[in-house]
Order: sequence, then C-alpha cells, then structure tokens
Amino acid sequence: MEETIKLIGAIMIFMGSFSLLVAAIGLLRMPDVYNRVQTGTKASTLGAIMAFIGVGLFKFESWGDGNWLGRVIILILFILLTNPVSSHVLMRAAYFMKVPLSKLTKTDKLKEDLDNNVIKEPSNE
Repeated sequence: MEETIKLIGAIMIFMGSFSLLVAAIGLLRMPDVYNRVQTGTKASTLGAIMAFIGVGLFKFESWGDGNWLGRVIILILFILLTNPVSSHVLMRAAYFMKVPLSKLTKTDKLKEDLDNNVIKEPSNE
C-alpha cells in the first residue's frame, strides 16, 4: 500500500513539473504581458499544487513525524489565495501604465467599463 501511494506521489510530482514546464513555454509564446501573466498564473498554480500534493503523498510514511499533510494543505491554500490576486494586480498595473495589448486582442472589457463609468481609473495621488 505504501509503495502505491509513493508511486501516485511521484506521478503527481511529474505532472506538476510538466505543468510548470508548459507554463514556462507559454510565457515565451504568448504575444503580450496580459496573456503571459494569465498563462503563467494558471499553469504555475496547477503545477505547484500538483507537485505539493505529490510531495505530501511521497512522504506519506512520515506524516505522523513532521505533519506533512498540514504543511502541504497550508502551502496549497497560500498558493490558491496569492497567485490569482497577485496576477490580477500585475495585470491591472500594466493596463493603467498603458502597456499595449496584442494586435490579436479582439475585445477590451476593461476599457468598455472605464468608458461606461462602471469603474474608475485609479488616481496617482
């Protein structure tokens, strides 16, 4: 049973590493900063969570010794809370600094909301 759990943990670590590799490739292939941040955030969140679950399963026999399960859960919650928020803040800052969108971009919902006074542009004060 323990060997099966270790094998599942190793597979999860591999899948998480593969997802992080895909994120790195996506960062190189995307046309603008907004797509790069979005690609990096989604894939790195998934990759890191899968890798942490894999480490937690791989260290299954020492759960009682070092409380691996609690640490893994805390790390996963931290990533789930901070990755989306930080990427949102980065993209908003880039948008308001007038970083240009890609020529392939079809719609700009934030510009529509700003034009319709649904939201207000932040002031520099």
